[in-house]
Amino acid sequence: MHLPIIRWGKPYESLDKVHIHHFETGEPIATVSQAIGGMVRKDLLQAKRARAALRQIPAGELLERVKQAGELYANGVLPMGDAKQSPDDFVKQQSASTGMPESMCRANLEKNKFVLVEMENILLSLTRGLDLGVLGRGFGEERGVPISFQAQAPVLGAVLPSNSPGVHTLWLPVIPMQLGLVLKPGSSEPWTPYRVASAFFEAGIPPEAISIYPGPHEVGDAILNGCSKAMVFGGQETINKYKNNPGVQPHGPGFSKIMLGDDVVDHWRDYLEVMVESVVKNGGRSCINCSGIWVSRHGRDIADALAQELAKIEVRSTTDPKAQLAAFTTPKMADAVNSMIESDMSHPAVEDMTAIYRKSPRLIKQARCDYLLPTVLYCKSADAPAANKEYMFPFVSVVECPQDEMIERMGPTLVLTALTDDPSLKLDLLEAIHVDRLNIGRVPTSSLNWLQPHEGNIVEFLFRNRAYQTA
Repeated sequence: MHLPIIRWGKPYESLDKVHIHHFETGEPIATVSQAIGGMVRKDLLQAKRARAALRQIPAGELLERVKQAGELYANGVLPMGDAKQSPDDFVKQQSASTGMPESMCRANLEKNKFVLVEMENILLSLTRGLDLGVLGRGFGEERGVPISFQAQAPVLGAVLPSNSPGVHTLWLPVIPMQLGLVLKPGSSEPWTPYRVASAFFEAGIPPEAISIYPGPHEVGDAILNGCSKAMVFGGQETINKYKNNPGVQPHGPGFSKIMLGDDVVDHWRDYLEVMVESVVKNGGRSCINCSGIWVSRHGRDIADALAQELAKIEVRSTTDPKAQLAAFTTPKMADAVNSMIESDMSHPAVEDMTAIYRKSPRLIKQARCDYLLPTVLYCKSADAPAANKEYMFPFVSVVECPQDEMIERMGPTLVLTALTDDPSLKLDLLEAIHVDRLNIGRVPTSSLNWLQPHEGNIVEFLFRNRAYQTA
């Protein structure tokens, strides 16, 4: 299979290609044409045509086509480069290149389908009930008041990751808002953006609204520098680089957490299932996976109970429906993560609670990939270096900290599940500006309501609400 560059809907085969291989066998899966930064910069001169093409289609009709695309994406046999791809092919190819178990790939397939099929309701929520036609026209009226929303860019650029196929839900709402897409797929996970684009084209979305540029880092830089609005996925270094750039929305580690209030912490066993699911779901690879559990007491007992549960998880074949661990396919990455954990454990306030329950060392090395077994660390103090760390496998620190210090000490948090009935604590959490998504009660951090904004409202990022008057 050959995956070409997509230049405003037109396939382009370059002389420079890279191969995607099966992470275990080394068997070739596909060749991918490689773009260069100059090509991206040249094509972006035509970006306004993408929005113009989409504005020719009424918003309601676009939503219907996006809904149809969702069904095609999940169930159809679609063109994929110079070949055809069924949903089963998609799952097997994505698993083979990323090291994710097939069951997780299929779950992400269904999640993306849900977002596409339910796009009308999702945008209704994200826009707070705004008539989508206003986004296309630029003006309208609501409850007798003139309103105007101005698009801040004709397209959204996105530099996508390889490690987590679930993040693609963040850019899916762009097309029905009549803005184009300029995507750089992850090197080992091109499958989702290519399959979504193919489903869009089959459903009647104008091909000239979408470009896909696989390639080296210079391609990502060209997209981020050339698009007025863009999103990027990466580590904390990437977040720090772009956090003050209003034109770039960075997505990285979530440092998502669970907090047990003083009023319920003595009954922590009642919440063990929520804790385990929050840590383990999706192989621990998502920014919404829980990486910290904060309690004022019983920390060691909670960590021990979690360790016993997580130690039951073993390395299984990616084809095994019970597989819960994803492979590390980038050479030396698992070694580096393991070394960082070992370094954190040298602190006197940190203890590895899973060591006595594991049947083998944390790091499992295989011929062409590595695995890390689930790890639970107990931190006697919030000052411990492991108190606020996140890694791409089921890893969690149980941190003891007085309740009146928790909110300030836990730092930036993408998802916080607060287990408490304390009205005062709930009010303090509502006022905590460094907490993005807030769950009150038994809601796993990994359970998202797609009618709520995730890591910044994409509508507010792409459109500016402004005054509009006519004589």
